Amino acid sequence: MGKPTGFMEYKREVSKDVKPKERIKNFHEFHQHLPVERQQLQGARCMECGVPFCQAGMTICGMTSGCPLHNLVPEWNDLVYMGNWKQAYNRLVKTNSFPEFTARVCPALCEAACTCGLNGEPVATKENEYAIIENAYEKGYAAPKPPKVRTGKKVAVVGSGPSGLAVADQLNKRGHSVTVFERSDRIGGLLMYGIPNMKLEKQIVARKVEAMEAEGVVFMTGVDVGKDLKAEKLLKDFDRVVLACGASNPRDINVPGRDAKGIYFAVDFLKANTKSLLDSDVICCEL
Repeated sequence: MGKPTGFMEYKREVSKDVKPKERIKNFHEFHQHLPVERQQLQGARCMECGVPFCQAGMTICGMTSGCPLHNLVPEWNDLVYMGNWKQAYNRLVKTNSFPEFTARVCPALCEAACTCGLNGEPVATKENEYAIIENAYEKGYAAPKPPKVRTGKKVAVVGSGPSGLAVADQLNKRGHSVTVFERSDRIGGLLMYGIPNMKLEKQIVARKVEAMEAEGVVFMTGVDVGKDLKAEKLLKDFDRVVLACGASNPRDINVPGRDAKGIYFAVDFLKANTKSLLDSDVICCEL
């Protein structure tokens, strides 16, 4: 623990939002993050508790308290404070395949469970995570690292949402040859089409997909397994098949006015809107 009294000496400080009249001019993320020196002080606020509830990921009465990934939060908070960004990245990716996504869209259950928040404000763990992963890309720590040895086993992953990408990433790291099949025209599932740009810019998704491709993962878009590609062929061509298809069938509601004009299912609306932006010149991003 680099600063035992850090939580008493430093106040919680997080990124500032771009003013509304500015951010309505585009569809980009609108947070102005702290400079490195001030971000490191946020790491000093971590108390390194004897029982770190932030990383517990416990289910209590059907609700999750703490990080479901069991991220090693106190460890990399301390490493951030010490300025050891490379080791902070190494500890972060021990439990999290995609910190570039969670640092943007995660509801930060770690912060809700933070002991420091009992009598004050919780540690800015989510923003520390953002700083770690973006620094890793900038410094090259997050560069592609293809496996040195291949097992000779082939795995098909059906679906390229968060689950499909995660299993592809982990299996590829273990040396298996992984092919991901996606029925849409772009890789990412809800990461690409379900989450608005202002929360997760799509070049961030593309950056990770490109890194995975460089590590050996093969992505096939526009392939609807079961229609374009029969299950029998998958089972014949691959040693194992992982189904990560998601739950794309929405739940309807039977209420008066449901059939009124202009009412859409949320994900259908988000997908159509984001696809329109990506297919147009509104967002300058090659995907």
